[in-house]
Amino acid sequence: MIEHDAVHKELSVGQLAARSGVAVTALHFYETKGLISSNRNPGNQRRYPRSMLRRVALIKVAQRLGIPLAEIGRALATLPVDRSPSAADWRRLSEQWSRELDERIHQLNQLRERLNLCIGCGCLSMEGCPLRNQDDYLGEDGAGARLLEPGAPADAPGQ
Repeated sequence: MIEHDAVHKELSVGQLAARSGVAVTALHFYETKGLISSNRNPGNQRRYPRSMLRRVALIKVAQRLGIPLAEIGRALATLPVDRSPSAADWRRLSEQWSRELDERIHQLNQLRERLNLCIGCGCLSMEGCPLRNQDDYLGEDGAGARLLEPGAPADAPGQ
């Protein structure tokens, strides 16, 4: 009887998709990224604990806020996998993400101010435009092509 009850507490991928409003392919993707997890039944079909509903909801809210999946994964890794995220868990994550969101808002405001300075100029100078060539790290080393370190972003300082 206990075994039968445990089976009914888990959701198939189709049920999880229907209940969460997320496509089956997205759920499979989330699972490959380690954001959610499933068990396999004797027929080798995925079965998701009901706690994955809350995790999927958390992923979707975070994505809507513009949080990258890698950051969402790091945050979810701090949560227990055997239960749904609690209100305290959400409060901790939302405080962290709120700070990051505030920083992005600050950066966007600075970008808007620079854009306002450029209205009417229209130069988009490769050498002097703060929008087209902000913090020209590579230009400090002189003209010509640069070999970047593998995996380094093109706009990384010191490259």
